[in-house]
Amino acid sequence: MPGNMPATIGAIAPVPDPSIVAGMFPGMLDATRVGGRDYAVPWSVAPQVNFYRRDLLAAVGYDAPPGDWPALRTMALKLKRRRPDDLVFLMLLNWPTALINILSQAGVRPLRDHDTRANFSTPEGQEAFAWYASIFADGLAPKALSTEVQDPVAAFAQGYFAIWPSGPVTLRDLAQRNVPKHLWSTARCAGPRGPGALSGESASLCVAATTGRPAEAWALVRHLTSVESELHFQRAIGNLPANLHAWASPQLDQPVLAAFADQMRYPAPGPKVIEWEQIQLQVQFAAERVVRGVETIPQALAGLDTRVDRILAKRRALVEAGKLA
Repeated sequence: MPGNMPATIGAIAPVPDPSIVAGMFPGMLDATRVGGRDYAVPWSVAPQVNFYRRDLLAAVGYDAPPGDWPALRTMALKLKRRRPDDLVFLMLLNWPTALINILSQAGVRPLRDHDTRANFSTPEGQEAFAWYASIFADGLAPKALSTEVQDPVAAFAQGYFAIWPSGPVTLRDLAQRNVPKHLWSTARCAGPRGPGALSGESASLCVAATTGRPAEAWALVRHLTSVESELHFQRAIGNLPANLHAWASPQLDQPVLAAFADQMRYPAPGPKVIEWEQIQLQVQFAAERVVRGVETIPQALAGLDTRVDRILAKRRALVEAGKLA
């Protein structure tokens, strides 16, 4: 659920002291702010980046994946020609995050009219869907679901895929499987004309409006989001800090973390509507129909707009009645 939704119904209390959110990545605060007030404190960030096999890219003359789609496609086709039996991108049809990020990179604004109507049938939407579909049409990614690729970490470690758009949890997965560090690295995800804004939302902490011990609750939030705590959790479970000051620590001075830190400076929070998770699933279904040749891109986008408008019907009625801002 978007962090602002509990605030709109009075379920969580506003942050009482601006110092509690001082030093956080600004884009994370935008995602949990309502009416100019902060209602949650970012605790961790999780933007996607491209995990890539350095050895496979080096074999076709690249140190890292290019940052724009045309150049990335050129590199991917070279990889495919060199290794025709393998794939380039570890992207599966029921993993919506990479697809949503492609839309974001293309500049798609998913909703319009105060977030009450869909906005996918645009030139930006067509560009994003065309790029996504081309990855599968060219045999660069499998037309498969996650049930058909049951161990993506092993597939990446074995070199079956060269590039894997994923979040910070993959850092821990690769470490636990003892995948040699010299074989892989990370880079920001490519965009149509270079890397762009992506969502980095992960987890935020808030306090119930009905708590009988607000001072103690906010003291706990302040403790958990302190630099010391953020670094402790990063060591323990791999969370990436939302507190900018934590990134000055030598603990985070690792080349594989640089892409995450860079990406968080270009945030793209998702729409602040409770229906957003449903909408993302509809985007995924529409893109899969294009990939499998069931619909053309204009047909899929038009159908997507219709279904999303239906999902937003209640919200639209409340906004039009003046009961929801």
